[in-house]
Amino acid sequence: MDPTKIYYRADTRLDEIMRSRIAIIGYGAQGQAHALNLRDSGCQVVVGQRSGGRGWQEAQQDGFQPLAISDAVQQSDIVALMVPDENHGAVFQQFVQPHLKPGAVVLTCHGFSFHYGLVDPRPQQFRLLVAPKGQGHMVRGEFQRGGGVPCLLAVDDEAPEHVWNLGLAYATALGCAHAGIIRTTIAAETETDLFGEQVVLCGGLTQLVQAGFETLVDAGYQPELAYFECLHELKIIVDLLHQSGISAMRDAISTTAEYGDVTRGPEIIDGHVRAKMKRILQDIQSGEFAREFLDETRQGYPKLSASRKFQSQQLIETIGASLRGHMPWLKKGST
Repeated sequence: MDPTKIYYRADTRLDEIMRSRIAIIGYGAQGQAHALNLRDSGCQVVVGQRSGGRGWQEAQQDGFQPLAISDAVQQSDIVALMVPDENHGAVFQQFVQPHLKPGAVVLTCHGFSFHYGLVDPRPQQFRLLVAPKGQGHMVRGEFQRGGGVPCLLAVDDEAPEHVWNLGLAYATALGCAHAGIIRTTIAAETETDLFGEQVVLCGGLTQLVQAGFETLVDAGYQPELAYFECLHELKIIVDLLHQSGISAMRDAISTTAEYGDVTRGPEIIDGHVRAKMKRILQDIQSGEFAREFLDETRQGYPKLSASRKFQSQQLIETIGASLRGHMPWLKKGST
């Protein structure tokens, strides 16, 4: 197994997984996408879900006959935990571990609960990480178009080769081999994923947008203009980055914009910011962030609740909602 190799469809086979029964535990966006893609690829899939909930009803609408989680686990060789990260430990301890077959594989699509010890199967029960690099609707949508999203794949060092082969087949059945399956480690996937979310994709981006908007409004500019320049037009740049990378994005924008990018960008993201990035990464690596997040979960999300309330009252939200109300193409389902 070459750790530098990227696996594409010609490198993979589905027969490893066709002999296995797969339990999808949780029927949210990822759970639904995994269940449908696996079934459409010919795999044996059963859905384990809390009775009577929204996921139970959606699974029925999609043609599954959902079971209680413990019943789904008992009859399956691969158990895919698709509930939120913070719930993995409780669900695993109560409903999964007591019913796992010898030799069963526990699978997640993010390494958080593996890396921080929330899910730790017994000896001869194996951990498998299959992490598609896209939200559930993308995993399903690209599959339906005949392709797939890229995927990260990891197993424990001591896991036998057949666990890796099952993971490769599982990712292929999701459609990921069309875009590339990359071997990594549980630690690397977990730590880079959390870092990207906190520093760039979510935390860094939203704070940059908010600060830019407030700087313009505080300077006396119309909030509508600030909204367009600091939030609305972000999609143009993100799409260019996503499609072609940084150099091609800079080639597509005006020379004025490119010059401002390369001369002023480093003033915003300077040495102080980079030092804070390193500190945040250290908190992730040490487990400090995980401990803080799980403590927040146990307390009922007080910080998150306060943050959601505060953000909903900000001018950028009210102005944005008003402007988007006149842009029907932004509404879900519009073209």
